[in-house]
Amino acid sequence: MNLFSRLKEGLSKTRSQITSIISGSNQFNDEFYDALEEALIAADIGMELSVEIIEQLKVQIRQERVETVADAYAILKRMLSENLDVIKEPDEFPPKPWVILVVGVNGVGKTTTIGKLAHELRRKGKTVMLGAADTFRAGAIEQLRIWSERTGSEFVAQQEGSDAASVAFDAIEAAKARGTDVLILDTAGRLHTKVNLMNELEKILRVIKRNTPHAPNEILLVVDATTGQNAMNQAKVFNGILGLTGLVITKLDGTAKGGVALALTKTYKIPIKKIGVGEGIDDLQDFDPQAYVDAMFGDLNS
Repeated sequence: MNLFSRLKEGLSKTRSQITSIISGSNQFNDEFYDALEEALIAADIGMELSVEIIEQLKVQIRQERVETVADAYAILKRMLSENLDVIKEPDEFPPKPWVILVVGVNGVGKTTTIGKLAHELRRKGKTVMLGAADTFRAGAIEQLRIWSERTGSEFVAQQEGSDAASVAFDAIEAAKARGTDVLILDTAGRLHTKVNLMNELEKILRVIKRNTPHAPNEILLVVDATTGQNAMNQAKVFNGILGLTGLVITKLDGTAKGGVALALTKTYKIPIKKIGVGEGIDDLQDFDPQAYVDAMFGDLNS
């Protein structure tokens, strides 16, 4: 099964619910728009954005003189894919090291995502170093060490309980000395409401910028798609403190409804860089707006 098929399978419940509601309509009346709004809200897009989408759709239907529900649905999908704007990563990573800071709350699959990202970069011929700046959680350092061995990446760590900013500093110095292409820094999973841990992130960022002004080149927030609208609160807080450059959405292979991707991008203007569609090492894929909308919304005729 290819990656698109896995994504499509993971979002099958949402797709089935939306298409079944909309396919039962044959004219553009209040009942049609109410049903569509209900479907969008149920898909984790959120009330405010769902209402906005419906209003935009009404305008497009009038302007383009749309006559069938199927054509209206195609316009809806086009609108949504256009909203999911993506900034492509560069093919090369000047200057060295290209530093990626990865953040997120506990349980979203952050360290696993780092391992998959390292694997992808190694397959592209990049030299990679993993920095274990998650010194807070028991076993986090060892977990990242295992990923470094599995992916053939270099590894920098200190003892559990060490100062995370100190680890980040050591890792950058090591990456510079070895001419490493990409340094990925793991950080402690933290609730976005924990002020002391969020302050630690600010310290890590200060140390990185003071040591290497061009870094971090990427600040990625990993969110769990199954948490729905709670991911919005996480993005708001992390973005406010760090200035996120991208999102990674995990766990799109199970019970996730998928709409949070639309809400995140529309609300915070942060591009989605990667999505996770399984547990395997190759199950991290580039985010493709059109493919995502196709997987989530399907085709009324299918």
